[in-house]
Amino acid sequence: MDTRQDGLRRDLEATLEARKELGKEYESELLDSFLSRLDARLDARVERRVSERLGPADGYGHAAGADRPYGGPHGHGHGRRGGRSGVRLPIVSMALGIPLSGIAAGAGGVWGLLVCWGGIVGVNISSVLTDRVEEKRRAAAARSEWD
Repeated sequence: MDTRQDGLRRDLEATLEARKELGKEYESELLDSFLSRLDARLDARVERRVSERLGPADGYGHAAGADRPYGGPHGHGHGRRGGRSGVRLPIVSMALGIPLSGIAAGAGGVWGLLVCWGGIVGVNISSVLTDRVEEKRRAAAARSEWD
């Protein structure tokens, strides 16, 4: 097992031990704490992989030169998640949802499972809303360039 999994296992064991010591009244807080640490680890991992694949950003959220065939910060491409990449988050969510469901159900039962999937759904919804806001900003900026 690598060090990341060892660290995750230690965090889970510490959470379970704390639950034994503190009792059921602190169960949801302990579970929320563990899941937030897990989310932070997953976010950092995804960010690292995305940056490795896209290369250095140009300050506008794009890989240098990506989706901007005519140059400039707004270009005419699909933006940050154009094409197939808009499907990646739901696929990754489903793939990670399987082991996370097992961990959450084992640690928190049905409530743990509900919190786990609530977090997954929340991340996906916030991603979609963020993409929509960014798209509106790009459209407004493109219109202002023509004025």
